[in-house]
Amino acid sequence: MTTATVKDLYPTRGATEVTVPRQDPVVWGSPRTPGPIAAADLQAYERDGFLAVDRLIGPAEVEIYRQELDRLVTDPAIRFDERSVVEPSSQEIRSVFEVHRISEVFAGLVRDERVVGRARQILGSDVYVHQSRINVKPGFGASGFYWHSDFETWHAEDGLPNMRTVSVSIALTENHDTNGGLMIMPGSHKTFLGCAGATPRDNYKKSLQMQDAGTPSDEALTELAGEYGIRLFTGEPGSATWFDCNCMHGSGDNITPFPRSNVFIVFNSVENAAVEPFAAPVRRPEFIGARDFTPVR
Repeated sequence: MTTATVKDLYPTRGATEVTVPRQDPVVWGSPRTPGPIAAADLQAYERDGFLAVDRLIGPAEVEIYRQELDRLVTDPAIRFDERSVVEPSSQEIRSVFEVHRISEVFAGLVRDERVVGRARQILGSDVYVHQSRINVKPGFGASGFYWHSDFETWHAEDGLPNMRTVSVSIALTENHDTNGGLMIMPGSHKTFLGCAGATPRDNYKKSLQMQDAGTPSDEALTELAGEYGIRLFTGEPGSATWFDCNCMHGSGDNITPFPRSNVFIVFNSVENAAVEPFAAPVRRPEFIGARDFTPVR
């Protein structure tokens, strides 16, 4: 399948910035779709674009995943693997992609019904992993992730046709209000912001360290923040936040002594499989945007 057979509902990376009302449902499942999310919480997710769970996994499980994260980021072979992204200044590992393939420990987390069950319930179908990674924000200067919509990038550079994708961020350290936590503009998922500017070839090599192409203008961000506000997520290790692919979100630098690490999993509906990129000259590598659409079992 190519983009020639798929209508582009969300134009982006053109000469000017554009806004488009969301063309897709937020919750694709019916009230009868089985899953662990209560009806009231699903309604809140549809309204706000996110769902926070205070303790998805317990302290003993957190310790297992934290030890696995530490093992991966200190493994010299992983450091020099193309799936690792390092901080430009400190040269420390910032992210490791495709962790559900590198690590059986994280593969088990992906298959955990507490995790994948919520994704199936929201998306109303079987799901596959479009992307997985661990993010590491050590104290004293780890850089943040600038404001962006994930879907804008996944549509432009990976070829996801529709907004039928959900992410979950699971905290492996405490999320304070000072150590670079996740920020979301509630309700922003209802508006698609198509960014200005063409996508450079192999843009991912730069964007994984610092976002450039696909970055909203200051004016657009000011308007969105004025309309929707900003919610900062804090919580204990083991807490989790599911959020819609089109939420405008970001995180600040961590200049505190307190590290912030999390595991990040992106589930896409098997009925929304990637085609060719809508606004990029080439696909991104499969460790960033999967082309294996096998359902998680």
